Amino acid sequence: MREVLQFQPLYQERVWGGRRLESLLGRTLPPASPIGESWEIADRPEAQSHVRGGPYNGTTLRELIERHSAKLMGPQWPADARFPLLVKWLDCSERLSLQVHPPAAVAASLGGESKAEIWYVAHSAPGAALFVGLKPGVTRAMFERAVADGTAEACVNKVSAASGDSIFVDSGQVHAIDAGNLILEIQLNSDTTYRLYDWGRVGLDGKPRALHVEESLRSIAWDGGPPELVRAAPTSGTIASCDQFSIRRVVLGKGETLHFPAGEQPRILSVAAGGVEQSGHPSGSRPIARGDSAILPFSAELDFIAPEPAIILVTEDFA
Repeated sequence: MREVLQFQPLYQERVWGGRRLESLLGRTLPPASPIGESWEIADRPEAQSHVRGGPYNGTTLRELIERHSAKLMGPQWPADARFPLLVKWLDCSERLSLQVHPPAAVAASLGGESKAEIWYVAHSAPGAALFVGLKPGVTRAMFERAVADGTAEACVNKVSAASGDSIFVDSGQVHAIDAGNLILEIQLNSDTTYRLYDWGRVGLDGKPRALHVEESLRSIAWDGGPPELVRAAPTSGTIASCDQFSIRRVVLGKGETLHFPAGEQPRILSVAAGGVEQSGHPSGSRPIARGDSAILPFSAELDFIAPEPAIILVTEDFA
């Protein structure tokens, strides 16, 4: 398997969504719908990514792993194990709900899945913020009272965001994304979210969206402080690391190259700015544009060149 694997996006209508995947990333969206999420790489029962182009065109990610697990993921990867991560774009035209994802220690007892994630801010409107983690000194009793009287926002750490910033959101951390942010989210393969507060709005059906206050209170990490925002920088470096994955920001100048040997590990390559081209392919160079994410198989030796300055996120160290 020598191919860079790119996939058809799976667009998700959300009450807080918009159309900026069209205006900022050049996507063609379903008409007249608020598109909040684009699932770029997904291996879930309810959502399967299909390969776009190349010899595996139309094949689902699940089928690829079942048929080619050793070449795609490495010789130790079970063919029945799902792809460990989920990659999404989030167009937050309105503020997302105040929510939490359960830690592994309590997820099973709640019938859910644990989830840690990183947000990379591709675009941020002036004044847009991120809410992640409780403020120091906030106790469960204080927070329960605040949720009950509609003042929970005052208990949550709020930071200003700018294009190129990123932040790691661990399971158990209360969080929300403010209106005006376009976010690339790389997360564990989970879709469990417990909403604490939804700012009094209604869903696309005109009814208030369900809240999960008790599940949320059981999931919150009460002894953990807020994480640090990683500011945009003109240099390469690690921007997130946890037990299940790590992410490097790679900054490339015009004409600079990126090499991945075969037989090391599978990776995800996401183009946050600019673009790259796969070089050395028998059919010629293949572009990976801004906003695209691709899987780099375990068995492939791959080289890329930046025809313009680019920022690449490399996700690796899957577990």
